Amino acid sequence: MLQIALCDDNMNDLSNMVHLLDEYKSSKHLNFEYTVFSSGFELTSALDKGKQFDIYCLDIMMPGFTGIDLANEIRDFDKIAPILFFTSSSEFALESYSVRATDYVLKPVSKEKLFLTFDELLEQIESQKKENAIIVKSSDGIQKILISNIVYAEVIGRNVLYHLISGKVIECTESFSTVCSTLLKYRCFIKTHRSYIVNMQYIDIIENSKVTLQPLVSVPIAQGKAKEIKHQYLNYQMEA
Repeated sequence: MLQIALCDDNMNDLSNMVHLLDEYKSSKHLNFEYTVFSSGFELTSALDKGKQFDIYCLDIMMPGFTGIDLANEIRDFDKIAPILFFTSSSEFALESYSVRATDYVLKPVSKEKLFLTFDELLEQIESQKKENAIIVKSSDGIQKILISNIVYAEVIGRNVLYHLISGKVIECTESFSTVCSTLLKYRCFIKTHRSYIVNMQYIDIIENSKVTLQPLVSVPIAQGKAKEIKHQYLNYQMEA
């Protein structure tokens, strides 16, 4: 079930948002929950305690701790959740892009505008769910990684490192066996070694002791496993 955070220091505006969301939920026959916060400090406190939300609806013009400040704090916890700004001023519109805001809606928020905004947002969320991707919790917060962007993953100590085609490395503390179970559900992955799992779409050369991946990265092959890996790779290419 979707969890939505509403944060606004103006009680009338907050009440209006609650009313409109209730009407939207009823008219669209949807099932979601929302939590109301009257300040950014309340919301960040909830995040500190482990609470997570799928959508954040924030006012910008809040005293002491603005919506932009709050959005920056949210991005420390969550890199991917949509942030919607509902505000009476357009002066922060440019700044909203710095926190990757999904939309910027001027108050007073009408039923038509809210319904249209949430229709588009929920359609976007549903579309993203259909993409082949995994959600990981890294030191930078919760992140979505497209399967097609993973070149290989390796385990070093208690940390799993996802190496992406962009050159970026995302480090997570999780069980490598769990990572392998998740990735092996996708036919493009193969485990070459107890510490490595690779995306076959990036394989360049398979030798007896190593696999060379694009862009020119080598990972080891477990002893005696080269024949099996070559066979699986050929099958993958033929099916593709």
